[in-house]
Amino acid sequence: MSDPVRLVSEDGGLRRVVLDRPPANILDLETFGAIRRLVAGAAADPDCRLLVFEGAGAHFSFGASVAEHLPEKVGELLPAFRAVLVDLETSGIPTASIVRGQCLGGGLELAAWCGRVFCDPSARFAVPEIRLAVFPPIAAILLPWRVGGPAATQMVVSGAPVDGESAARIGLADACSADPEAGLRKWFEETLAGKSAAALRFAWRAARRPLARALEEDLPALEKTYLEELMRHRDPVEGLRAFLEKRKPRWENR
Repeated sequence: MSDPVRLVSEDGGLRRVVLDRPPANILDLETFGAIRRLVAGAAADPDCRLLVFEGAGAHFSFGASVAEHLPEKVGELLPAFRAVLVDLETSGIPTASIVRGQCLGGGLELAAWCGRVFCDPSARFAVPEIRLAVFPPIAAILLPWRVGGPAATQMVVSGAPVDGESAARIGLADACSADPEAGLRKWFEETLAGKSAAALRFAWRAARRPLARALEEDLPALEKTYLEELMRHRDPVEGLRAFLEKRKPRWENR
């Protein structure tokens, strides 16, 4: 099987991390490991000014592997995803994402964790985990940073999708246009290209310290709640298995 991600290097210190298993570009343990290796390489490159995340094909990502959310794997999956974000924040490299099509669950968490999100009108953002009787730990921390508490709560408890134009309106995306690549290029040239890559990393870390602190303190606590409390209940396992078996879940509210 081909590598789940690939790196594209461009002039001026721009590097692209492309999720490369279309159409779904599922995020699993293998993918998280591959992303971490690419981030480590970028961090060691003193000329790297920007990491751009995007999905190959029509969609950014359908989200994290549902199969790896089952009890026997989820204890590995959640810390592996957190480690990707810790690596990004530790590196200090500015980040951006280009989102087209579906950007769901862990896909939304990865895309929206980036400092700038550029999408087109086809984009559909959602954290639909509640429909499987689970919740998205990273989004629970990230969405209030981007869209504010009430809107974040609505997204998490409803699982409802947000289209590209609405995402830009509420701050989930920074811009929505027919050509998000042009928006990314303009922002890069005006904001990052002419500056010291070393200084940018210090400034980026300083400005995003609240998110880094949340990774250190809040996210491990939410993961513990997920693993040690939520997953003791019957309905989360039923919701995950029903999804994998392509059937309607049978809730027992316990």
